[in-house]
Amino acid sequence: MNLNKYLDVAPEVAQAVAEGRPVVALESTIISHGMPYPQNVETALKVEQIIRENDAVPATIAILGGRLKAGLTVEEIEYLGKQGQAVTKASRRDLAVLVAQKADGATTVTTTMMIAHMAGIQIFATGGIGGVHRGAETTMDISADLEELASTPVMVVCAGAKSILDLGLTLEYLETHGVPVIGYGTKELPAFYTRKSGFEVDYRMDTPEELAAAFHVSQTLGLKGGMLVTNPIPEEFAMDHDIINKAIDEAIAQANAQGIHGKATTPFLLAKVKELTGGDSLDSNIQLVFNNARLAAKTAAALCQLG
Repeated sequence: MNLNKYLDVAPEVAQAVAEGRPVVALESTIISHGMPYPQNVETALKVEQIIRENDAVPATIAILGGRLKAGLTVEEIEYLGKQGQAVTKASRRDLAVLVAQKADGATTVTTTMMIAHMAGIQIFATGGIGGVHRGAETTMDISADLEELASTPVMVVCAGAKSILDLGLTLEYLETHGVPVIGYGTKELPAFYTRKSGFEVDYRMDTPEELAAAFHVSQTLGLKGGMLVTNPIPEEFAMDHDIINKAIDEAIAQANAQGIHGKATTPFLLAKVKELTGGDSLDSNIQLVFNNARLAAKTAAALCQLG
């Protein structure tokens, strides 16, 4: 089936892709489910601005009225921000139903990768990826993000996996599925709010040009999956490792006590961690997204130089 008949690519994005100019995809779950209004809209627009300042075209991705959108207007971003959690958090399993019902959906890492690939966009900046949840050996709670990384050829620039997850098992899962995990300027997996995790990534690379070259070769070889670039949060915005882990442990205990599970888990945990850290985690979240947008834009530009 040709999914492109359901796809609307913004004219600016379509022109940039056609001309071989750098484009960076952005997800929309961070707008609807990641933070409160109006901070969510302000952050989304600022991320787009940062990408433009680094000579790339931003393409925020969502599902609106059953249309797969690659590139949103300011009004559409504002709409998603105001609707907030009333908009479905759309993963791969939700895509066909939302399109058929002409409904709205905020795209996760998974669906952003899918729609970006349909639109010819190769680089995607996000906050953190999903992964294997703690206790997954009994719950089987594993993010669809990991499967998508194994099958969709998009480079994802993130600040590592959220430390609410089982980071060791997340790396094992990615290895099994053939997804290279690259540390930008580090050999240690960053853990979203903090620069440290105690776990080692597969490779360290120190320039956008190195990242672009690796992805270019992957595409030339016809390898089917993506690549994961883990970009540590800047030192000045990083949170104390012990403080954040204590907050996460407490949040997980509360989630278990309240029977929170499935797609409700991550939003609950992030909101609880924000509450327990006095809002510091939200500030860190915003700054790491800005940092990832800069690196993604520079990498997209370097990739375009390779033809």
